Amino acid sequence: MNKSLAYFLGFILLVLTACQPATSDDNGAGKVDANGFNWNPENFSDKKIIRYQIPGFDQLTLQQKKLVYYLTEAGLAGRDIMYDMNYRHNLEIRKALDKIASDYKGDKESADWGKLVEYSKNVWFSNGIHHHYSTDKFIPEFSQEYFQGITNELGIDMSAEALVAMFDPEVDNKKVNLDPDKGLLKGSAVNFYDPDITEAEVDAFYKSIMEPTDTPVSYGLNSKMVRTADGGIREEVYKLDGLYGEAIEQIIYWLEKAKGVAENEKQAEAFGLLIEYYQTGSLEKWDEYNVAWVETTEGDVDYINGFIEVYNDPKGYRGSYENIVEITDFEASARMKVLADNVQWFEDNSTIMDEHKKEEVVGVTYKVVTVAGEAGDASPATPIGVNLPNANWIRKQHGSKSVSLGNIIEAYEKASSGGLLAEFAYNEEEIDRVRKHGSLSDKLHTALHEVVGHASGQLNPGVGTPKETLKSYASTLEEARADLVGLYFILDNKIVDLGLMESLEVGKTSYEDYMRNGMMLQLRRIEPGKDIEESHMRNRQLVAAWAFEKGEAEKVVEKVKKDGKTYFVVNDFEKLRGYFGDLLREIQRIKSEGDYEAGRALVENYGVKVDQELHQEVLERSEKLNIPPYGGFINPKLVPVTDDNGEITDIKVEYPEDFTQQMLDYAERYSFLK
Repeated sequence: MNKSLAYFLGFILLVLTACQPATSDDNGAGKVDANGFNWNPENFSDKKIIRYQIPGFDQLTLQQKKLVYYLTEAGLAGRDIMYDMNYRHNLEIRKALDKIASDYKGDKESADWGKLVEYSKNVWFSNGIHHHYSTDKFIPEFSQEYFQGITNELGIDMSAEALVAMFDPEVDNKKVNLDPDKGLLKGSAVNFYDPDITEAEVDAFYKSIMEPTDTPVSYGLNSKMVRTADGGIREEVYKLDGLYGEAIEQIIYWLEKAKGVAENEKQAEAFGLLIEYYQTGSLEKWDEYNVAWVETTEGDVDYINGFIEVYNDPKGYRGSYENIVEITDFEASARMKVLADNVQWFEDNSTIMDEHKKEEVVGVTYKVVTVAGEAGDASPATPIGVNLPNANWIRKQHGSKSVSLGNIIEAYEKASSGGLLAEFAYNEEEIDRVRKHGSLSDKLHTALHEVVGHASGQLNPGVGTPKETLKSYASTLEEARADLVGLYFILDNKIVDLGLMESLEVGKTSYEDYMRNGMMLQLRRIEPGKDIEESHMRNRQLVAAWAFEKGEAEKVVEKVKKDGKTYFVVNDFEKLRGYFGDLLREIQRIKSEGDYEAGRALVENYGVKVDQELHQEVLERSEKLNIPPYGGFINPKLVPVTDDNGEITDIKVEYPEDFTQQMLDYAERYSFLK
C-alpha cells in the first residue's frame, strides 16, 4: 500500500506542464528535443507513451552493469504473471493479439483494423483487458465477426470463454470493485480468487489460521485462493513447483546471476533469501528477506522484486508482481537525505495523538534513484515514488526504504505539452507560483509522503492489520494519511530551516495544486455518471472535499465562478493547513484503532461520489486541450556485448521508440506461461 501510484495523474501532468506554452490543439506527441530525443513518440486512447533515459549508466563498473542487466531480465521474466493475475483470460487474449500484430498481412487501412490496433495497445498498456486505473473493461469497437475472421485466417484457436470475456460488456466488466454493497469478490474479475469464492469464505479461512502475534506474516500475499474438489477453499502458492512455476524458474535463474555479481555480502544475502522465497513460497522467508533487504543500504544498485502491492485485491491480501531496478542518484539523494535524518522530528511534531506516535522511528532511508528497468505492475504505467516494505512490524522494528524515481519524473517533464494549468488555475498569481515552485513542490510533497508519511504512526496494541480492520478502505485511507503528512509539513518553516526550500511559497503551490486536482482535474479520468473507484483518486478527493467543506463557511477554500468556469481558490493557507492536520489526526486514529465504520464513512461521504455538473464542465474544458490523462513508458533495452568466448564485456543501452514493437519483442522473449 506504500506506493505513490501514478502521482503524475494528479500533480505531474498539471504542475510540470506549467512551464510549457499553453496549446489547445497539440498533445506533444512526436516532438524531439534539442538533442534529437523523442520523449513522447505517440499517444492513443487516453494514454501518452513516454521514453526515459538512464543517465550515468556508462559510469557504472562492468560488474554493476551486469547486476542491473540481470535484475532487469529477472523482472521481465515474470511479465506473464501480471497478465494472469489481472484476469484469468488475459494471457489467451494477449497472445492472440500478439500474433495478429506480428503476422496479419491483410487490409491494414480499414477502420476496423485501426480499432483493433488501438484495443491491442490498450491491453498491452494495462497488462490485460481492464483499464489500468479505472479497472473498467475495454469494450472492442470492432465486431466479433471481424476479429474471428482474422483469428481463423491466422489459425488462432480461441476459447468461447475468452471471446465472451472480450465482447460481452456485461461479463467481468470490472477488474477491482471496492463497493462492499456490490460484493467485493463477486463484483471483481481480478484472478486472485476462483470466480465462485465468496468474501465470507475468505474471511472464515483466514480467521481459522491467523494467530495473534507481534510479527504476523503477510497472509495470502503470494497465493491464489482456489476451490477444492470437496467444495472447500485453499491457497495455491506462487513458487517454483507451484503456480507460475515456469516463470518463477526464469526469475530465479536471473536472480542467481545477480547474486554472483552482488556489490557486497549483505546484498548477496538478500538475493539468496529472495531466491529461497521463490523456491519455497514461504511467507516467513519473505519476511526474512525483507528485513535483509531493508538493512542493505550500501551499494549503488537496488531493486524491488516480488508480489508486493495489494491494490488489485479487493480484500487486500494478495500482492501483484512487480519489478523496478534502480541506480542511486547520489547528488539528488544527498539533497533529500535530510528528510530521513529528521524523520523523528516530524513524528514528534505531528498532529496525531501521542499514543499513536512512534517513540522511535527506525531505519528510514531515502534516495532519489535512476530507473534502469521496470516490469509487471510497475510497467508500462509506473509509480514515481515507492516506500517499502509494507509489513508494519518490519517497518517499526527494522525501518523502511523510500525512493523517488528521478529520471521518470524528468521524463514526464520532458514529455509535457502544456495547457492544463492555464485552463484550471484561477489567476496569474497561481500560474506564476507554479512556474516558479511547481517542480520542487511536487518533489517535496512526494518525498514527505513516502519518507515521513508512510513511516509515521503505529497501531494500538492488539489491533489487527489495516487489511483486516479497514478492509477495502485500507489503501485509500493509508494514502490519504501519507498525503496529509506531506501537506501538513510542506507549509512548515522546518522545511525552510532544513534548506529544502527557500520559502513557504513552495508549500502554497502544493496546497493550490492539491485542491485544484482533488476537486476538479482528476475528474477528467472518469466516465460521465460514474463514481470514483480507484483508491488514490478516492484519497485525493476525500482530503480535498473534507477540507473544502470544513472551511466553506469562512471561504478558506472558495468555489469561484469566472467567465462561466469553476475554480477553487485557497484564501487562507494557515487555516487549510490546520484542517489537514485535523484530518490527519482522525485518519491515524481510525487506522490505529481499526475503526472500520468511521473509515468507511469518510471514504464513502467524501471520496466516492462525483458532482455530476462539475464533472461535465471538467470534461468539456479538458477535451479541447487534447492532453491524455494517463502516461506510461517504453523501457530502455539493455544489450550485452560479448567476446568470442561468450563472456559479457559491456552492457549497452538502446532506447526503443516503438511501443508496439517493444510489446512484441517482450512477447517473443518473455512468454513463459501458457
